[in-house]
Amino acid sequence: MDYQKFTAVIERENGGYVSLCPEFDIASQGDTVEEAKANLTEAIELFLETADETEIKSRFRTEIFITQLEVAALVD
Repeated sequence: MDYQKFTAVIERENGGYVSLCPEFDIASQGDTVEEAKANLTEAIELFLETADETEIKSRFRTEIFITQLEVAALVD
């Protein structure tokens, strides 16, 4: 079995965690970071197993940039 790496962005939301794979715009969730990551992995695997090649190619984004920005903000 071949493995491929994809990006996972995980953030806290409403007492749980939401996970996003920006390469395919696939999201999932979980009660913990580990669960959100595992659920996202499962969602991506399911997509790759069931989607036809045309859909996979049309949704796949090859250039994903994750960075931090420094923004001037007035805080009271």
